[in-house]
Amino acid sequence: MTKSKKLLFWIIAFLITASSAVYQRMTGPTYPYKNKIEFAGRTIEYKLLRSHSSSSDYRISIDTKGGGITGALFWRRYKFDKEYNKVEMTGDSILTASLPKQPPAGKLEYYIALHNKEESVYLPPDRTVVIRFKGDVPSGILIPHILIMFSAMLFGVRAGMEGFTKNGNLKYYTLMTIILLFAGGFILGPLMQYYAFGEFWTGFPFGYDLTDNKTLVAMLGWIMALLKLKKSPKPERWVIGAALLMLAVYLIPHSALGSELDYSKLNDGY
Repeated sequence: MTKSKKLLFWIIAFLITASSAVYQRMTGPTYPYKNKIEFAGRTIEYKLLRSHSSSSDYRISIDTKGGGITGALFWRRYKFDKEYNKVEMTGDSILTASLPKQPPAGKLEYYIALHNKEESVYLPPDRTVVIRFKGDVPSGILIPHILIMFSAMLFGVRAGMEGFTKNGNLKYYTLMTIILLFAGGFILGPLMQYYAFGEFWTGFPFGYDLTDNKTLVAMLGWIMALLKLKKSPKPERWVIGAALLMLAVYLIPHSALGSELDYSKLNDGY
């Protein structure tokens, strides 16, 4: 394979990896909810977080573009409280209120009501927002985890592309994918999970965390491909299959069915 063709393959692999990573992040349940609404003759833009550190309250600010509007924040513990708590927002042009910090994996369901003399609107208009609190993960674990998992997917895509070339170096790319996936998903991943939610692994067989489970499925696919390199008459099909499987499972939104605190197991729910 020529150098120019190798470079082209790496560029394509990078673009596929980056696109899938962005898609996964933006469709996940922790991506901030952003929208805008027309109210009182103004366009009010807002962003409501769906993930926050357990070390502090989450302070919400809504810029109403002028005075004459009041607001209230309504919140309750997710899947535990029946009634909402009401917090009056303070300020004139910029209205603020805070959600109380929760233990790691604790979730709150909330929405905001805005009022003037004539009418009221709700943010979001047709739903509530669920925010999950998490412990702070050291940057020495977080950054390497992100970089290594991105690299694992990059090499996985590149391995799949190698399967379409004559006499491709399937073993090298398959091994690199497995090594990176193991380091990022089975060493640094559990450490991140522990710092954030107090558990090392919440996927099979201990739970239903899709982030852990999809990492496990991807690893099993690559191990099978590695075993078939010598045993199968067409090993490239197994490598291509493992790459497609990895891409498919990593299109599942990040943090879906993630760790969730059961408030009923705490004293008085706290």
